Amino acid sequence: MHDTLAHLELTDFPAIRRTALEVLQVNLGYLCNLSCTHCHVNAGPKRTELMDKATIDLILAFIRRENIHTLDLTGGAPEMNPHFKYLVEQARAMAVTVIDRCNLVILQEPGFEDMTVFLAENQVEIVASLPCYMEDNVDKQRGKGTFTASIEALKTLNAFGYGQQESQLQLNLVFNPQDNHLPPDQNTLEKAYKQHLFDEHGIVFNRLYAMANLPIQRFGSMLISKGLFADYLQLLKDNYRAENLPGVMCRNTISIDWQGFVYDCDFNQMLNLPLGAGLSNKTHLSELHSNSLTNAAIAVRQHCYGCTAGQGSSCGGALA
Repeated sequence: MHDTLAHLELTDFPAIRRTALEVLQVNLGYLCNLSCTHCHVNAGPKRTELMDKATIDLILAFIRRENIHTLDLTGGAPEMNPHFKYLVEQARAMAVTVIDRCNLVILQEPGFEDMTVFLAENQVEIVASLPCYMEDNVDKQRGKGTFTASIEALKTLNAFGYGQQESQLQLNLVFNPQDNHLPPDQNTLEKAYKQHLFDEHGIVFNRLYAMANLPIQRFGSMLISKGLFADYLQLLKDNYRAENLPGVMCRNTISIDWQGFVYDCDFNQMLNLPLGAGLSNKTHLSELHSNSLTNAAIAVRQHCYGCTAGQGSSCGGALA
């Protein structure tokens, strides 16, 4: 695996600071049933890193103490962590909004047949990856047969009320480009997704999030191997928009890895960049108090241009 951090060390990205902490994004492990080409986590079926119950209990205690309102669960496939349901149930008992970043295919895998029911019963918001509405494009990016499995999962979610009018069960989809380009206009793409998925499959959903690919881990290594890394970074810099800076997710969110260490964002976690600009040692959640984060500096590198280029990109989609 190419070392993408070595290509991102020097940066002229603007210094940014935190606002009040509102969201915990927790990576429950790098184990996944898929190995997508755009994955910035390098997740896959052979990864063994999974968060244990003691760390999950530490997260729940932090949520309770710091009055966190949103728990954003990611991976890998977060549902493959054996303590996933426990974490969701405990967080929901505290009236915390829980987001599951789901690859959809996992809902069709053996052993996960009851997962859709569980998510609906606990009113978990689903942010589901569907990088295109065309079968060939999805299978190319995620593996043969993944589009069909994703469509079946979406139909099942719709049957339980997800994405339906008058329902509080939120179903949002995620688009990622397949190549080294910025995503197209999110609103225009959302209309195309909604029309195609409804006309062809009878599927409905709430919102589409268009996210840029960041040049780290599997996607970054692909760029390096093809000699496109520098060109892609230049594309991100050329399309920098200062008005996107106030809305980047790292300002009110922290990312927690499977061992409980804290980072400014999920991308910094994958680059092993410690929390806060200039820090050399990693911070563990057991050492953290949210009031120490307000107005704290954020660790930035060249990949941060990916969140501010064009319409902007965050875990909630476009910023502009």
